[in-house]
Amino acid sequence: MDNIQALYQKAMKFAGEKHRNQTVPGSTANYLLHLSNVAMEILVIYIESPSFDLALAVQTAILHDTLEDTDATYEELEEQFGMKVAEAVLALTKNPTLVGKRQKMEDSVNRINALGPEVGMVKLADRITNLQAPPAHWSQDKRGRYLDEAVFISEQLTGKHAYLEARLRDKIEGYREFV
Repeated sequence: MDNIQALYQKAMKFAGEKHRNQTVPGSTANYLLHLSNVAMEILVIYIESPSFDLALAVQTAILHDTLEDTDATYEELEEQFGMKVAEAVLALTKNPTLVGKRQKMEDSVNRINALGPEVGMVKLADRITNLQAPPAHWSQDKRGRYLDEAVFISEQLTGKHAYLEARLRDKIEGYREFV
């Protein structure tokens, strides 16, 4: 664990440069807030159960949106962070060639489940972080679809980490007030 700070900082610098003009949807907060919150979920569970690859999970947490939301490439991630991290980020990235949000989510969940538990843990942490008050401009229908996606993720990513799975179920229940 001695090197985790250096890995965290390297990934955060890369993500900060790639997401430099992005904000958290529905706010003016820099996107690094979201990425650090996802990484924080991973760091907190490691304290309680240090039985997973923390380096892989933290780097993946910080970089999880770089392929989907920035000009970062798989090759760049592989060169900077190694093949395992690049594959993990790719699994968390929706395939743009597929049609429909549900099909993209199913494909991503299948790819996540084909990899180690750390990748699924990052997806759980990502959705936990995202299940806050939705942006004011979201319609009731969009809020309902987002809740349905969270339930789907919760059902499909079982056996990754009991605490994160329970935390996601709790966040889903709390999010129901917005639907």
